[in-house]
This record gives sequence, structure tokens and C-alpha cells, in this order.
Amino acid sequence: MLKIIINKIEAELKNTFNEVDTCFDAGDSLLEYKPQLGWTIREVLEHISLTNYFLLILIKKGTRKAMELSKVNDFANLLINYDLDWDKLKAIGEHGSFEWNRPRHMEPTGKEDLSLVRERIKNQLNECLQYLEQMQHGEGVLYKTMMTVNGLGKIDVYHYIYFLAEHARRHLMQIQKTKIEYKKQS
Repeated sequence: MLKIIINKIEAELKNTFNEVDTCFDAGDSLLEYKPQLGWTIREVLEHISLTNYFLLILIKKGTRKAMELSKVNDFANLLINYDLDWDKLKAIGEHGSFEWNRPRHMEPTGKEDLSLVRERIKNQLNECLQYLEQMQHGEGVLYKTMMTVNGLGKIDVYHYIYFLAEHARRHLMQIQKTKIEYKKQS
């Protein structure tokens, strides 16, 4: 079961971040278009990279601690009926599904070099995939950290990694809405 979960997380990460990557090719006028509500696509992409950056600090720490704990704990019993709370995490991927005030350090400036943002997001995806590989035997269940977004509470490292995919998916919906508004304005 765990292998299926890890494979699903990996596939979701790759699919979502590949879709994010295509957004960088939208063209300057669309990237800079300011919708009636929300950020430009440029700003959304920067926000995704900023959020990933700060969450990956927690994921890196969680992975390290989970691996340390796996050396001194038998966790086979934790894996017997283990599953991700897919439904609760799916809400993270739905734009406008809940209210949350993001920390100021995750606010985009709109001034970041997009080629650097793009490269950063590619590297962040690879980092997530490396952590999944490192915790392929279930170690990620051993360490939990508080996630205040949408009342998720304490979640393990696998949930945190999947959260990144859902967060990006949320903003892909936002980007799609901006594209539709842009076409109507043109």
C-alpha cells in the first residue's frame, strides 16, 4: 500500500509541476496581465516558488528527523493501515475553497527573474522526489509537524510533500481563471 501512495504522490508532483512549468511560456502580455481579483500569473509563479521554499525547509527537517527515528523505532505497525487523508488535502488544491492569510514572506514582489523562478521550481520538484526516494520504506510516517492551513493539524512528511502538489494545483486554477479573463479582454 505504501508503494502505491508514494507512487501517487510522485505522479501528482510531476504532473502538477510540469503543468506549472508550461505557464512560464504564456508570453509577456499574459504573464503581466493584472486580473480584476488576485495576482498576475508572474506573481502566482513567484508565490508558488516562495511557498515551496519555506515548506521545503520543514520537509527537509522532517525527512531528516524521520530517518533518524527510523533507526531506533519499529514502525511497521504504523504502516499496516496507513493512507493519506486525500480528501482533506484535495481541498488545498481548490482555489477559493477556504480562507487563509498567508505569511508576508510568501507574498510575491513581481520583480523576480522568471527564468530563476522557473529553475527554482524545477529544483524544488527534484528535491521532493529525492525525499520520497529517501523515505521509500515508510519512514515519513514517523515525524509530524503542525500545518495550520485549512485546519490540517499535525501531518507527516508524506502529507507535507503532497501538500506542495495541491498548493500548486490551487494556483493553476487561479492561472486558468486569469487566462480566461485575459482572453475576454483581448
